This record gives sequence, C-alpha cells and structure tokens, in this order.
Amino acid sequence: MSLYQNLFNENEIYVTPSEIIEFMYCQRFAYFMNCLGIKQNEDKRYKVIKGRNIHIDKSNQNVNYVRKKINGVAKYINVYMISKNLGLKGIVDEIYELKDGSLAPLDYKYAVYEEKDFLTSKIQMGLYSLLIEDIYKYKVNKMFLIYCRSGNLLKELEFKDKDREAAKKAIDDYKKVIQGYYPKATKYKARCIDCCYRNICIK
Repeated sequence: MSLYQNLFNENEIYVTPSEIIEFMYCQRFAYFMNCLGIKQNEDKRYKVIKGRNIHIDKSNQNVNYVRKKINGVAKYINVYMISKNLGLKGIVDEIYELKDGSLAPLDYKYAVYEEKDFLTSKIQMGLYSLLIEDIYKYKVNKMFLIYCRSGNLLKELEFKDKDREAAKKAIDDYKKVIQGYYPKATKYKARCIDCCYRNICIK
C-alpha cells in the first residue's frame, strides 16, 4: 500500500488535532489567540502543557510485540497527513495496516493512563482516523494508544459512527470560534488558576 497526501493550498487554514485538544480544555484559548491575537504565556500554562505530547524515544519499544498484539501486517511511522476536505492536518506516530484490511492509528502518550483523560485522547485519535479515511480511503475500525508511564500500557479503542460525528463536531466547533464566535468559559474553574487569560476573560 502506498501512502499519499491530498493536494493543498499553503495559504488555506488547516486545524491540527493538538489545537482542537487545547480547545476542548477551554474554548476561549482559541478565541483569544486567533480572534484577538493575544499570545499565550506558555510558561504559566502548566496544566495544558503537561497534557501535550513530547518527543518519545520509541527505539526501546517492543515493536514485534505491538504488531502481533494488534494483528498488524505493516507499519508506517510519523505519517504527516493533510486533508483539504476536512481542513485538518496532523502527524500521527504510527499507522498500522491490519489483517482485516483496515488501517489503525497508534499514538504514544508520555503519561500515566487515567480514565478521566480518556475522552480527550479518543477525540484526538478520532481526528487522526478521519484523516486516514479521507486521504487513504481505507476503513478505520480501531485506534490504539500506548501509555509510556504506565509500563507501555496498550489501550484499544473502537472507531464507530458516533466517534466520527464527535470528531467532526469538534472541528466545526473550533472553526466557529476562530471565525469570531465568543464561546462560554469552561465550567471547570480550577483550569482558570494557571490561565494567562484569566484577567481578561469575562466569566
């Protein structure tokens, strides 16, 4: 199988899964950055920064074990994808071709597995899956996460129609805000403590 990319115009705006994940943390980040042009003070945004992916040395991972565990027959590493149809771009750590003929994204998290953070990760993987289906025209049924700080715990997620719709809605909600819609503040007030926008954010 040959992996290829959609043609795109470099002047067009493309959203990334990382931007949407940050948007899910608090929608007003996107508004202040993109609509008002107020830059973030990232040194103070610990709670958002700690959730971001960092470079992970995967050379010590048991590659054969992972491939057998998920029934993989081929693997593609650090795949850069751009979809004009979705207005979405991103780099997924690995894409596996499975025995059933489907494709599956796999992402490494330098984190401890916690159930409460699972929804965010599921949306992120759903966005990668949308990219795969749109660009390569292969079905995605499964998505995989490896939590490096939980003993390289491998978690399998299904990618159902409801997950496709949730991922598409996240893209639409993000684009609505960067086009000028002023969203509600997060209902989780503890997130405001370290926020660089807390003094200008109207609750």
